[in-house]
Amino acid sequence: MSLWTQESALAELEALIGEIPALEKSTRFSADHTRWVAKTMRFFEQVFGRDSRSFLTFAGFRWAETGSFVFGGPGDREGSWNPSAAIERRHHQAYLRQLDTARGLLQAAADDLRRSGLQGVYEGKDTAPESSAIVKVLNLVERKLRKIIRVAPTKEREVQDALENLMVGADVAYARETDSIEYSSKTYVPDFTLERLDLAVDVKLCNRSDREKEIIAEINDDVLAYASKYGNLLFVVYDLGFIRDVDRFGDTFEQHEGVLVRVIKH
Repeated sequence: MSLWTQESALAELEALIGEIPALEKSTRFSADHTRWVAKTMRFFEQVFGRDSRSFLTFAGFRWAETGSFVFGGPGDREGSWNPSAAIERRHHQAYLRQLDTARGLLQAAADDLRRSGLQGVYEGKDTAPESSAIVKVLNLVERKLRKIIRVAPTKEREVQDALENLMVGADVAYARETDSIEYSSKTYVPDFTLERLDLAVDVKLCNRSDREKEIIAEINDDVLAYASKYGNLLFVVYDLGFIRDVDRFGDTFEQHEGVLVRVIKH
């Protein structure tokens, strides 16, 4: 679940702006630039929404010169004998201009956020129902999942089936094992996806002493893959008594934005 506050969002805007001077000394599509673009896109999507002018403007940056342009000739001798360098020089100039435009866009976003608050700047999904529905799913997991599992499960599918029954009874719209996410040459399939909530839910069963380490590795991989498509991730770990420190287990993953972990003890 996205847990942005106005203060944390403003701090993130300042941090993104603060990275621009270093990017001006780098090149377009370098590792640092690519990482910054990804962070900024995700921030605008989560805080301002995919329909906002901020998101759409930033998404439109190409970090390159567009259209046709002329190089070479008496005033540009390098362009005559090294056209590749001349083209890249023009692209780099466009990259610097768009970084400056992005700085202004981020500053304007901060002004808008201070003036209107989180609810006022978001343009996309109906955030109040979205937040309420995610809380509804969490309540099902935390308060009812254990109650309907009478016998200790031996397979994850048994826990998945129990959670599905709860969502059906609560009239929660979902899809089960239908979304394939390609990431780093592998295919990941969340157990449940709730498109309207931008939420992926995965169930893990800890049923032996060495399973905890495996689950940690699985969730680490899943977070990277699922977060490439979904803004909210929920991992439900059904534990048969092998996870000793539940708080520490969950905190390891909840440092990631939008990630929630709930350990349910049998």
